[in-house]
Amino acid sequence: MPHDFLQPLVGSFAMPAGENPTVAMIEAAFRHHGLNWRYINCEVAPRDLGDAVRGARAMGWRGFNCSIPHKVTVIEHLDGLGRSAEIIGAVNTVVRHEDGRLIGENTDGKGFVRALSEVTEPSGQRAVLFGAGGAARAVAVEMALAGVSHITVVNRSPARGEAVARLIDDRTPASAEYRPWEGSFRVPQGTRLVVNATSVGLYPDVDATPDIDHDSLTPDMVVADGIHNPPLTKLLRAAQARGCKTADGLGMLVGQGVIGLKHWTGIDADAGVMRRALRDLGL
Repeated sequence: MPHDFLQPLVGSFAMPAGENPTVAMIEAAFRHHGLNWRYINCEVAPRDLGDAVRGARAMGWRGFNCSIPHKVTVIEHLDGLGRSAEIIGAVNTVVRHEDGRLIGENTDGKGFVRALSEVTEPSGQRAVLFGAGGAARAVAVEMALAGVSHITVVNRSPARGEAVARLIDDRTPASAEYRPWEGSFRVPQGTRLVVNATSVGLYPDVDATPDIDHDSLTPDMVVADGIHNPPLTKLLRAAQARGCKTADGLGMLVGQGVIGLKHWTGIDADAGVMRRALRDLGL
């Protein structure tokens, strides 16, 4: 039987790139599913991004991830955008279609909704979202497209918070409002989803937690935290102590990987294998 020494390639363009654990998770899935693919983690400076994308085209890469600082600037080097990437205005996953076009998708929020859906059905629920950066924007759009009825965006900067609320109101089926984050925020009764999309609590600052009144969390709420290191943040521990169901950032990272692999390979990857690969790294 002849050997095939040509491996399909995917990877990541970011700067810095050394702390990104995605390669371990994706390559574990390749091995588990018997796919002779490779995921190559590349450090790409902003001035070199165009060359990197042209190189990926020339070498027949099946796609690639984009992380900070390339999620917006990569768009000018692509041939089109998926629906949510177009609304969010940012791309983290690029997919090579059969006709050779490179199409930008955004799985940041999709991975979140996938992890959340394992805990609760988001459709028809009211959500409070903390943060208004790129991750919060992606999560807000995907929650809205998944059927969340109303999103309260809580942020220190009124301009950014109002911009995310306006985007949800104008471009998705959900309604939204901005609320200022002044002092300890009390989550309103009737809220079903509480989402931290800030970086507060991320390693090494593991004792930090968003300024949320933990006593306003009730057992009928699901609390989700986008931080994957550590997976069990101070916020999630407080929520579990009050009887809330929780969804962690590691599940969201795995969810992004599962969706990216589906785009690139067509397979439904085993999320458990991917999560174990991340845990083996100490995450």
